[in-house]
Amino acid sequence: MSELINRLSNDAIDLLVRLIQTPSFSREEANTASLIQEFLAAHGITAKHRQNNVWAVSQHFDGRKPTILLNSHHDTVKPGAGWKYDPFGAVLEGDKLTGLGSNDAGASAVSLLAAFRYFQGKSNAFNLICAITAEEEISGANGIRGVLPEFGKIDLGIVGEPTGMNLAVAEKGLIVLDATAHGKTGHAAREEGENALYKALDDIQWLRKHQFSQVSPLLGPVKTTVTQISAGTQHNVVPDRCQFVIDVRTNELYQNQEIVDFLRANLESEIVPRSTHLNSSRISENHPLIRKGLAMGKTMYGSPTLSDQSMMPFETVKMGPGESARSHTPDEFILVSEIRAGIRDYIELLSGLEL
Repeated sequence: MSELINRLSNDAIDLLVRLIQTPSFSREEANTASLIQEFLAAHGITAKHRQNNVWAVSQHFDGRKPTILLNSHHDTVKPGAGWKYDPFGAVLEGDKLTGLGSNDAGASAVSLLAAFRYFQGKSNAFNLICAITAEEEISGANGIRGVLPEFGKIDLGIVGEPTGMNLAVAEKGLIVLDATAHGKTGHAAREEGENALYKALDDIQWLRKHQFSQVSPLLGPVKTTVTQISAGTQHNVVPDRCQFVIDVRTNELYQNQEIVDFLRANLESEIVPRSTHLNSSRISENHPLIRKGLAMGKTMYGSPTLSDQSMMPFETVKMGPGESARSHTPDEFILVSEIRAGIRDYIELLSGLEL
């Protein structure tokens, strides 16, 4: 078995190097999608391809068995300032592989593909679907959300993101709200008009003081932050309109629409959500996969960062090689040893698993 896992690991690392060398910004992932599909085909696996999403299904799929989705993404953010290395250079120095998307989430993607290959053709108590998808970094409609209906019923998802191979059993959700306070124009020199900016400030002060009553043991409280504000056209005109943006990080004890309805009932400003589908998630620590992970010495925690986990209406855990703190940073890197260990852990976690 160790020889097989070593070969799968070598293939995964070679693929990751090629993925790093191929730019794959969100909505521009066609070339890396082709690489992944060609990689699977070269190893005897027929993959499906829709837009920039690639997925493969267990060779002997049995509708009577539960189905586990292995998912990670192959899109990246654009490299920021401060890179000393070529972001697309895939520079390997000893154990360290540096390049854009190496940690977030190329290492998880190639490790999940290796695990899928390991179980392909074996008799398992579950079906596997391995999907390496697009637009995760922008929570885009043409990523995992667009292809989930193709997969049928999913019983469990393993979402590959850099967690140090620990178990992110809960994840905060996100709502971005566009708020508009309405007033009436008037001359600033006279006592006339209704100042929309003052109305907005009253709502912002309420948001600063309000605390939602349900606090998650893993994710903490719901967090609301006003991040942008705009009002006025000139210094001597009372503004009749003030716009501000509210960033809301939800815990698993609330649905996003519930938060929107509550804020609409308590704020004077008009509230319009950009979306409500990025919900918080939580899986029970008594789930068989979580129990097995804990028995392997993994720790569980609540993740403050958003992933495609938020779009999955079934039980999920976020787990992958690398560290979240390296994501979106100059000279992003992954350790080759982390990939090898991650592949072994994924295989151990799934071996003999019964849902």
